[in-house]
Amino acid sequence: MSLIIVAMLLCAGLSSPLVIRQSCHVQDAAHTFYGFPDNDPPGCVIAYDCGRGLTAGGAGTFNDPLTFASAPGEFQICEIIYDPYLRKYLRMEDSCDSCNRDWANKVWHIDIWTGSSTVNGGNDQVNCENRLTPAPQHKPIIRGPGPNLPVDATPLYVTSVCNAGSVLSSYDAQSFC
Repeated sequence: MSLIIVAMLLCAGLSSPLVIRQSCHVQDAAHTFYGFPDNDPPGCVIAYDCGRGLTAGGAGTFNDPLTFASAPGEFQICEIIYDPYLRKYLRMEDSCDSCNRDWANKVWHIDIWTGSSTVNGGNDQVNCENRLTPAPQHKPIIRGPGPNLPVDATPLYVTSVCNAGSVLSSYDAQSFC
């Protein structure tokens, strides 16, 4: 059926595919963080190519979303979400073992990329990831977000600098829809 619709659109003169955005809604998800030193295997390689090759990264803007990992089937591959806690857009580009275990119990979980795709921040970076992880871990995220939500493009981790102080600890998630 979808091939027929695409063919009809192409015949009607629409040469590029239409992007249909899902309706905006709030979903609670456990938040954890990962980067070069604790990726498996260590490095920046991710599971899915969503436009930047198989390399984790992103600034967190709508046009350059930050990589996040999750369990297969939890989010669509390359799905863009918005995280009010970080004030960043995120894109599902990788898989995560602890996310798989959580999803087996129907617990939503996102693991968010920190740091550089070329520099291993070692224990300092892992400590930053732990500082970024909220308590409690579950925070609302926005699925099907609009493109103009507020963004803090400050990197979460840059060699020896952890930006854990820039997160929003409380917010009305519904106000972002």
